[in-house]
Amino acid sequence: MPRDSKSDARANSQAGTERSRPLLHQHAREIQPYGKIAKLSIALDESVCAESAENLNQVLADTITLRDLYKKHHWQVAGHTFYQLHLLFDKHYEEQNELVDSIAERIQSLGAISLAMAADVAETTIIPRPPRGREEVPVQISRLLEAHEMVLKEARTMAKQATDSGDDGTNDLLVSDIIRTNELQVWFISEHLVDVPVVRADAPASEKETPKSRSAGAR
Repeated sequence: MPRDSKSDARANSQAGTERSRPLLHQHAREIQPYGKIAKLSIALDESVCAESAENLNQVLADTITLRDLYKKHHWQVAGHTFYQLHLLFDKHYEEQNELVDSIAERIQSLGAISLAMAADVAETTIIPRPPRGREEVPVQISRLLEAHEMVLKEARTMAKQATDSGDDGTNDLLVSDIIRTNELQVWFISEHLVDVPVVRADAPASEKETPKSRSAGAR
């Protein structure tokens, strides 16, 4: 039976391309489950790596949440301080994003698996979820300060644990990067909640006497 010329042409056009075609819809078991350590030659006991990784994954979840809180406020900030806060919030977002990478890489270097997906982060973070809608600037900043304090509290505790365990690398990350960055950002945004005069200085009480009272005192 003669072969269909169209089939021959199709076969010839596909010949030699089998190895270059994408292999789609592949599924397999995980090569490393979350929470398990693939021991690396970093001169730390597996139990130390596991403890540090668990702590860092908590900090990672909270740092991702704080980072995204800055982006939310960057988009939604309103009012006469819009421009400076719009820029400041985005600057802090980028700095927190750098911390996210550093934390995740430290977790992986300990032989563990870092959190990555939004659903897993949402289940892990201790930072309260904000509403979807826009809030006033003082509320936005208050949320950020509360989130910073949560991260700083856990980072200080975990830094001490890392030191006691001999995990100097994790301690250095927590102190040199996470604590110092968060402390600096707290200072920058806290100053926006100080209630000071914008145009006219608030004179001391002694200088607020009326001309009449001053003339009466002179007599």
